[in-house]
Amino acid sequence: MSDSAHIARFRELLARLLGWTFADNDAPPLAGLLRDRAADHGMSVSAYLARLASRPWDAELSVLVERLSITETYFFRHGEQFTALREDALPERADARSSQRILRMLSVACSSGEEAYSLAISGRQVRSDPDWIIDVTGIDANPAVLRKAEAAWYSAWSLRETPDAVRRRWFRPDDSGFRVVDEIRRLVRFQRTNVAEPGDGVWNHGQYDVIFCRNLLMYLTPAVTSALVERMTNALAPGGYLFLGHTDSLGRDPAGLELRHTHKTFYYRRAGGPPPAQRISSPAAPGEPSSPAARVPGTPVPPPDENVYERSLDLLRQERFNAALELMAAPRTGPSRARDELLHGVLLAQSGRLDEAIELARRLSEENGLNADAHQLLGLCLEDGSAVAEAIGQYRLAAYLDPGFALPRMRLGQLARRQGDDRVAAGELERALELLAREDDDRITLFGGGFGRLALTVVCRSELDACGVRP
Repeated sequence: MSDSAHIARFRELLARLLGWTFADNDAPPLAGLLRDRAADHGMSVSAYLARLASRPWDAELSVLVERLSITETYFFRHGEQFTALREDALPERADARSSQRILRMLSVACSSGEEAYSLAISGRQVRSDPDWIIDVTGIDANPAVLRKAEAAWYSAWSLRETPDAVRRRWFRPDDSGFRVVDEIRRLVRFQRTNVAEPGDGVWNHGQYDVIFCRNLLMYLTPAVTSALVERMTNALAPGGYLFLGHTDSLGRDPAGLELRHTHKTFYYRRAGGPPPAQRISSPAAPGEPSSPAARVPGTPVPPPDENVYERSLDLLRQERFNAALELMAAPRTGPSRARDELLHGVLLAQSGRLDEAIELARRLSEENGLNADAHQLLGLCLEDGSAVAEAIGQYRLAAYLDPGFALPRMRLGQLARRQGDDRVAAGELERALELLAREDDDRITLFGGGFGRLALTVVCRSELDACGVRP
């Protein structure tokens, strides 16, 4: 068996046994790990793989998990999510649990425990009464990081985003670092769990008020991701909350969950339970009017006439931008739709009227925060206006809201390459290449910059080659 065949078999076994997936650019470190583990057991690589596949080998799986895990984390990471937790999710859940006086939370892939303790501190901040029970469970497959979590000692670097008042209240200086106070340690327990397996006692129906599972789904196989999301959804109480990482998305309408947007972050709420205090607007159904709002002064109202939209889109394909704008400026006979305004914004941008395009795109994204196309348009406009950092944020929102949207992934990959981050670029470009084959034709017309599907695919492959990675 060749070296490449050995790596392919190793990746297959890791997917089956752990539910983990690896990109092609992970092949070199995987090859090194495979050689090291086979040598440690005095086996050939082929014999090691055969043993790994033949029967349970828990001790070896523990070593593989320790060697392969990405464990970097810190307290209150992505602070906007913890703000949403304290100011939105937990007060609402506390009201729903007022008779039981208990809040249960779960940290999935908790690593060395910083996230789990952050949840416990947040719970105690929201409900400080001692007769309220705050119960937090942290799960991870890596026994080494769980041992560190149970010790509850951390360096100052792990508290780099922790407010001074929180540090003084909930931590004690200890041996050139900090130890979580016993009051919080008693609220948290840790358990070794492989998310590729059902996990006895972890996924009871309606068990949790809040689940954090951040930056894990991107490392799992599709089958394990689907099963895990279903387990987490079922394990939430009606009205419970699910927080994912910025790299993970379930789209706008996952089964049993409602997307929310507050405190500049997205998260999910399980359907049912008491009505939430605030909801974000839902996208207009195809063919339905968008929500009424003040129009940008001086911009024409696009007509809803189907023929006008299609003719304008065809003029865009021909790069006859001014003619398309004139056509769309004709007097309307009814309310406008979001797609008409989106096309209008694209035409403004292509005609060089960038300030007007940005203003229109901002209004569309503010009217409906779930409109992935509006965020994509705004990103393209901002990038042309040299606001690259803000453009990247808009592309991430577009990709988050619609995981099947290829074009924001492509732009994120191209921008990561410009910034010298070939690893991130390769991941985004691989995903874009996979999605391009299924990308909507109208989206390619709107956001492809004049390139068709084939040309975009060629560009994407060329960018991947430059990263040293082939799909």
